[in-house]
Amino acid sequence: MAFPKTVRLVEMSPRDGLQNEPVPVVDTRIKTELIDRLANCGLTHIESASFVSAKWVPQMGDAAEVMAGINRKTGVRYSALAPNLQGFENALAAGVDEIAVFGAASESFSQKNINCSIAESLKRFETVMEAARKHNIPVRGYVSTVLGCPYEGEIAPEQVAKVARDLIAMGCYEVSLGDTIGTGTPLKAKRMLEAVAIHIPVEQLAAHFHDTYGQALANLYAVLEEGIAVIDASVAGLGGCPYAKGASGNVATEDVLYMLNGLGIETGINLNELVATGTWISNRLNRHNGSKVGQALGSTC
Repeated sequence: MAFPKTVRLVEMSPRDGLQNEPVPVVDTRIKTELIDRLANCGLTHIESASFVSAKWVPQMGDAAEVMAGINRKTGVRYSALAPNLQGFENALAAGVDEIAVFGAASESFSQKNINCSIAESLKRFETVMEAARKHNIPVRGYVSTVLGCPYEGEIAPEQVAKVARDLIAMGCYEVSLGDTIGTGTPLKAKRMLEAVAIHIPVEQLAAHFHDTYGQALANLYAVLEEGIAVIDASVAGLGGCPYAKGASGNVATEDVLYMLNGLGIETGINLNELVATGTWISNRLNRHNGSKVGQALGSTC
């Protein structure tokens, strides 16, 4: 299969990137400026916040303030994680354009992460999906640990397909397939996608790959060849999985964009502005820039 002509990049840094930053909590103004900068780079889908308990995820405790503080840009979809009805109601009040719900392909990961089975986790989403339909809010689904689990190791592609199929059946318009601990390799990524695509059109699937073993770009290249045209990424490679020892962050948006540009795939995103944004947030967080492209071009942007 040929590469897609265009790819939609879903920017994860304000939510998945920042949620595991150690305390003190990142200032709300930094979060809103990050989101505004990302929109000005040309990104059209930004996961901006997470409406979860501040007790469990302190960095996301100001979700409503973040949504209120951004300068909304026409044509940009500002989404947020809302795993339960209370979260959905708070997200709705904050004016989100879309919500996201999470499932896992690993029973052990589901138990360790949210203290329930996969089936129980999906059951919890029913009231969220019903409320979203009532208010015409689109719902994006995520499946984590699709290429490996820190507790179970290998995950059967058929198990990934089952969870993804259940999320689509519940009403998710799209399912993002997450290599949460970054252990996947290109062939594994292709085999997993093939299993899922038997049940779900590839047009309704996205790739969300972490770069723990340095395989994320290779894995993305592999699934691009299979028709994937939506990719989750995080500027400066921000993020990580708190449940996976040694797991590094999401694949860096700058690195993905550089590869897509080289393949002649359109995204509508300005690379130089994106690099500058990655450099800016890395400096604000006083942390290493996890983007190879950001490191190479940062001094010139």
